[in-house]
Amino acid sequence: MSKHIPTPSMDTGAIPVIPESIRRSVHIQGSPHPAQENTKVPTQIKVLIAASFLIALGYGLVAPVLPGFARSFDVGAMAATFVVSAFALSRLLFAPVSGKLITAFGERRIYSTGLIIVGLGSIGAGLSINYPMLIASRIIGGTGSVMFTVAAMGILVRNSPPSIRGKVSGYYATSFLLGNILGPVLGAAASALGMRVPFFVYAGMLLCASLIVMTQLKDQAPQTHLNTQGIPVAKPELTLKEALKFSNYRSALFTNLTVGWSIFGLQSTVVPLAAVALLASLHGSEAGYDPAAAGARLAGFTLATYATGNALMQIYSGKLGDRIGRRPMIFSGLLLAGIVTILFGTITAPSAFVASAILLGIAAALLSPSLQAAISDIVGNKRSGGQPLAYFQMVSDIGLIVGPLFAGFIIDAWGFFPAFAVAGALLLIAAIGWIPGIKPKFPADLADKGYTGR
Repeated sequence: MSKHIPTPSMDTGAIPVIPESIRRSVHIQGSPHPAQENTKVPTQIKVLIAASFLIALGYGLVAPVLPGFARSFDVGAMAATFVVSAFALSRLLFAPVSGKLITAFGERRIYSTGLIIVGLGSIGAGLSINYPMLIASRIIGGTGSVMFTVAAMGILVRNSPPSIRGKVSGYYATSFLLGNILGPVLGAAASALGMRVPFFVYAGMLLCASLIVMTQLKDQAPQTHLNTQGIPVAKPELTLKEALKFSNYRSALFTNLTVGWSIFGLQSTVVPLAAVALLASLHGSEAGYDPAAAGARLAGFTLATYATGNALMQIYSGKLGDRIGRRPMIFSGLLLAGIVTILFGTITAPSAFVASAILLGIAAALLSPSLQAAISDIVGNKRSGGQPLAYFQMVSDIGLIVGPLFAGFIIDAWGFFPAFAVAGALLLIAAIGWIPGIKPKFPADLADKGYTGR
């Protein structure tokens, strides 16, 4: 990561004297040499990628069976979707505390501890004997989830070279998606052994990821830059109030809210329920047919195809975002996702159900790396951005809380199509904030040199 040497003081015109040892160890911002630009993925990011794969592999095991497992306790669709909302609610409430814990104990320890807590929550879910115990286990898991998520975001933003931020975000997301490709398939197969088995396997995956983080990820010293005397000092923090002055950050907040609501929330709750309802309508009258088991298999395969389309596009979308800009990628992804989500509610054939999931995966891949990179561009490498990053994550959790509950209410009252239509409309509205060609607004004194917001 390059270190910034400030320009001469505007007040005195004095040029700071910089020791020769410092001159040799830093790269003067504003005078880049393409041949010297860092285009390699840092070791810290590689560790996150490995851990992310194991986390996603375990999560993919649980996702297809979670709503059905909740309904096995004789609850309705809205209560079944609350197993996801409860997880997100605990993440939201614990986010401010997790930021303080990271400051006190370091990212590596909080990342690893968070993984262990989620693992314990998964074990509790697998041992649940009633619906309240399942919800309590999900709440425990949510507190650990926000701990490792915020810690990972901080490490990712700080260690991503500016010239390849989209590429790094794409690699990180792809590792998660590769786990999602294998996870749902294994989860659907494991459901034959019972709905509780995936929860215990998930816990094992999390403990393995925690071991990787504790042994391979290194703690880093507080971020520093050089003051006007060439002396290293603590880097300034970008506050939430300052971040909100960037129009791209405001758009990113609403976008992440809709992504949490319409893509992540519905993918984990409504899609599995819709799969069961679709097969029940087609084969429910057949003797001996179990739509719940068949629906879990279809949901697992659908989530796997979503992840496949997502992973294939992630390989290119991050690099493309670095090349043509963040806004065109985010806009196109939201536009496609909104249209496909609305069409999801009209599907009457399993093959179309799976095909739509592939398109939705591609749409999510178009927007996700560039959305993460857009946030990284705003925070930059030269300062900390814990507060803006935490709120960026929190709005996604709000979407995960409200979206599934609202969708469950609509499904119980009017059916699946209105739930998908509302979710798709939100994605289309979010796309307005990223229309290509519209110049974003930002304070030049807060932005990194060379920042355009494109």
